[in-house]
Amino acid sequence: MAVWLKGRGVQTVAMQSTGVYWIPLYDILEEHGIEVYLVNARDTKNLPGRKTDVQESQWLLKLHTYGLLRNSFRSASEIRVLRAYWRQRDQHVKTAGQCVQRIQKALTQMNLQLAKCH
Repeated sequence: MAVWLKGRGVQTVAMQSTGVYWIPLYDILEEHGIEVYLVNARDTKNLPGRKTDVQESQWLLKLHTYGLLRNSFRSASEIRVLRAYWRQRDQHVKTAGQCVQRIQKALTQMNLQLAKCH
């Protein structure tokens, strides 16, 4: 798709940042040198003329053409990778703590108190 867009002279693309579905597309377009405007859906939600996805995309095209869309900040790829690792580590630490608590609770319910054994 990025090659097709470049072949037609497209230099910028506007897309809404809903969910996580936009991330791979954003990365591909960025890799091919297309400037991507990441638009917060809340900024365009209350605008008139939106009935279907096609009409919504036409509305975004019109706003983008007139320069009326605000581009959201997206950090550098190195920082995004580091943040992903950090979030994954944080999730593992939280999950490990919850597992220990569940095991301790189960052992307490079985009248086994390993934490108090010396």
